[in-house]
Amino acid sequence: MASLVSSSASVIALSLVTLSFFQGAVAGVTFTFTNRCGGTVWPGVLANSGSSPLQTTGFALGAGETRSLTAPAGWSGRFWARTGCAFDASGKGSCATGDCGSGEVECHGEGAAPPATLAEFTLGGSGGKDYYDVSLVDGYNLPMVVEAAAPGCPVTGCLVDLNEQCPAELRAGQGQARACRSACEAFGSPEYCCSGQFGNPDTCRPSVYSQVFKAACPRSYSYAYDDATSTFTCTGTDYSITFCPPRAGTPSR
Repeated sequence: MASLVSSSASVIALSLVTLSFFQGAVAGVTFTFTNRCGGTVWPGVLANSGSSPLQTTGFALGAGETRSLTAPAGWSGRFWARTGCAFDASGKGSCATGDCGSGEVECHGEGAAPPATLAEFTLGGSGGKDYYDVSLVDGYNLPMVVEAAAPGCPVTGCLVDLNEQCPAELRAGQGQARACRSACEAFGSPEYCCSGQFGNPDTCRPSVYSQVFKAACPRSYSYAYDDATSTFTCTGTDYSITFCPPRAGTPSR
């Protein structure tokens, strides 16, 4: 009888360990957002088609504040920061840059109006690789850096204030509404938008404008087919996304 009880206890203990491991394996990835800007920003969250929405689709993040969200394994989507927002007590309003058009703090499945700096993720799940990047393809509104918690995984992003270097013909807005448009948004030409006959990597090449972005932020996407030097991978880790990070030089790892 004692042997049977001991055996049952062992099975239960093993089951609890297995359950704990399984729960940890499927818990997903934690994204931690930190605001190092001088004032409040309003991060937006958009899940790609086929991925479930996260706990929120938009929120306020005061200067110096941090907030975390958890995404399930296999999730894909993007994050960005809205600036110059004005919302009333009921949460109704709009933003000067990165506005998602919902008329609310929550974006409810709407993406950022360009120009906006984007952090994009495709999580692997089940031990597969995560893919991540910071994109300036839709223009730029503020500096952003993405860091993986796992050692050895690359840091990516744009530490430079591109609004200071933005060519005159790409500039948009002033003050809190200041941003730098992409050449595609500014001119709408197929060669800048990588559309029509320029809709493949052989015909759509870097432009003088995308090269300005690339020179300033060499690890960020500067145009649609900038994959080779702009997409990074890591496995089984969490990520931090910092808006307006201190500029300590180009990310080195």
